[in-house]
Amino acid sequence: MALFGTDGVRGLANRDLTAEVALDLAVAAAHVLSEKGAFAGHINERPKAIVGQDSRASGEFLEAAVVAGLASAGVDVYRVGVLPTPAIAHLVAESGADLGVMLSASHNAMPDNGIKFFAKGGGKLDDALEAAIEARLKEPWERPIGADVGRVVLDESAQERYIFHLLSSLSTPLTGLKIVVDCANGAASRVAPKTYVRAGADVTAIHSTPSGLNINENCGSTHMESLIAKVKEVGADLGIAHDGDADRCLAVDHEGNLVDGDFIMAILAAAWKAEGRLAQDTVVGTVMSNLGFIKAMQSLGINVPTTAVGDRYVLEKMIAEDYVLGGEQSGHVIMRNFANTGDGILTALQLMAVVVTSGKSLKDLSSIMKRFPQSLINVENVKKDKLTDSKKIAEGISKHEQSLGASGRILVRPSGTEALVRVMVEAESNDQAEKIASEIASLVRSELQ
Repeated sequence: MALFGTDGVRGLANRDLTAEVALDLAVAAAHVLSEKGAFAGHINERPKAIVGQDSRASGEFLEAAVVAGLASAGVDVYRVGVLPTPAIAHLVAESGADLGVMLSASHNAMPDNGIKFFAKGGGKLDDALEAAIEARLKEPWERPIGADVGRVVLDESAQERYIFHLLSSLSTPLTGLKIVVDCANGAASRVAPKTYVRAGADVTAIHSTPSGLNINENCGSTHMESLIAKVKEVGADLGIAHDGDADRCLAVDHEGNLVDGDFIMAILAAAWKAEGRLAQDTVVGTVMSNLGFIKAMQSLGINVPTTAVGDRYVLEKMIAEDYVLGGEQSGHVIMRNFANTGDGILTALQLMAVVVTSGKSLKDLSSIMKRFPQSLINVENVKKDKLTDSKKIAEGISKHEQSLGASGRILVRPSGTEALVRVMVEAESNDQAEKIASEIASLVRSELQ
């Protein structure tokens, strides 16, 4: 079974993802990237890596292992501490570093952790590079000694440089905007409130006191209840929710209505098209993008090519076709004019800028699209790798697709990050979506046990 999933390596920390695995991955990554020419030009100096983490307790020993692996392979390591995943991508590009490593399991529960690699320039590694790294684990190698080993430095300026980058994306201050931000007790806990305040907003921060054990615990973008309650309590104009590593952004309007990634992209795409800065009048979505989003964009003359789930695939499409906006319903939004990866804080800033410049509420802006009712069921404890082999599942899906016609959509896929199969159905009514999703989920469960 492949070690790398949709977004790096992820698993139960100290069981699946151990210090030994982290160290070996770091060494293998250093070797593969060196051979691929990523470290070209380093004649009289060693290659350089940026290493960061979210607020999980396990990140402490995993970071130590990654740092040890890189330094032992002759790489100078700059530790930046607890920062969002997109901060690592930015810092790699900004500093000219050869490699970035982020220790995070994003929205997963605290016991999990993960390792994400960034190549020179700040982009995520492609599938071929990940496969090459995995193939090189535990191979014999000649270790540098003496002055040739890597050095380890604590980079105390990293947070401030990242905040400066975020604020430089704004062309208008957020003065007068009252917001609540849910930091998920994660990587955004210090950076997000500070950034929004400096942008001019009146900020109330919740779940911004990470303990190492409380990341994503009934908070953040996967648990919106407390954000909705706080927005109503303080009379805020809107609320922003981040996940554990802050590469996602979801929002709620002043009434507490959810504004997910599809709504956010629709709002940004429409505003950018009106301003003449939406390249080729196109926004890139995924196969999970809501049908309502696609229809709304089409009505505005905006194209929506789709990719597999995962912001890396969205970015690949954007780079290949030179598009500037794309993302996922889950809140990963990529804006290539400002960054080369999904950035939740950057997304929130741009969304709030549209609110300010338009003079409209987030609720009014969200009326740009009507969300098709969607039912999503995660089928756990099944042999997800056998999904494509089942003719009965394929026939069951086809039957329901015919009944839905153009008024709905079905997507059944194995998760790239968890041991389950996701069943998603969109239809004209909740009852219809839930009924079809339940029937397909039952079929998947019975066929893949």
